[in-house]
Amino acid sequence: MEFRKYQHIERFGTDEVENINIGKCYIFPKIDGTNSSCWLNADGELRCGSRNRELTLEKDNAGFYAAMIKNENIINYLKAHPNHRIFGEWLVPHTLKTYRADAWRKFYVFDVAIDNDELERGLEYIPYDIYAPMLEEFGIEYIAPLRIVKNGDYEYFVHCLEVNDYLIEDGKGVGEGIVIKNYNFYNRYGRQTWAKIVRAEFKEKNRRVMGAPETEKIMFEEKIADQYVTEALVHKEYDKIRVECNGWSSKYIPRLLNTVFHVLIEEEMWHILKEYKNPTINFKTLNTFVIGKIKRVMPELFN
Repeated sequence: MEFRKYQHIERFGTDEVENINIGKCYIFPKIDGTNSSCWLNADGELRCGSRNRELTLEKDNAGFYAAMIKNENIINYLKAHPNHRIFGEWLVPHTLKTYRADAWRKFYVFDVAIDNDELERGLEYIPYDIYAPMLEEFGIEYIAPLRIVKNGDYEYFVHCLEVNDYLIEDGKGVGEGIVIKNYNFYNRYGRQTWAKIVRAEFKEKNRRVMGAPETEKIMFEEKIADQYVTEALVHKEYDKIRVECNGWSSKYIPRLLNTVFHVLIEEEMWHILKEYKNPTINFKTLNTFVIGKIKRVMPELFN
């Protein structure tokens, strides 16, 4: 395996991560170190990288490479999983100086990936719930989520900023920011990517984050899709297309998605407005949930 660069994390609110908040999101603390990675080459030898290049002992990313070649936990994990890449933060001083004294010069894993050349960036990220116990088995330090939320919004994410005291000295405020990961999310360009919110200022807090409680927030648009996009509706429009086109092909999927959304708006919107007393509806978000409901009703079409 050769060096692969870790993806750029997009700012929340940009079109690169539009709708990343819809679905199950893992909200991780963002720490202010240096981006680093580990993998095995074709000969089974440990290799390490910074954000932009493969490292050598002469240029080892603030001591990272020198530390990793002595780290038996990392080496043994990669020998057990030779197709995995480990990405994390090597915590050395940058802007934020309020980390605990015992936190420095350690490697904190935040992603594990497998090479997949069919994807644009060549990396397929393993979900947290899968890689965390695998890392734990080898005693490797990893960053746990602050919160797990379904359908979070900006206000909820800002709250998570305020409770992010991961590795911070008691009474020294909160961390640099948060990273939002939705492992089922691919953006409009077909890329799997994460979002971040970074604090402009560091306010003094003294809170402890205890575990990662899971929260569910039902968005109004999701409620409409669940209620009005019925199995009968989806199957009815599917059958119409199949009969009209003398059979079914995957190339008709966009037509099915658009038709069901059109029928929902044309035939049900008056009932929705009446039932919910003229609510405010984000139609782009509604369309996303309609597509999700169709996929759940007829998953065989999308395999």
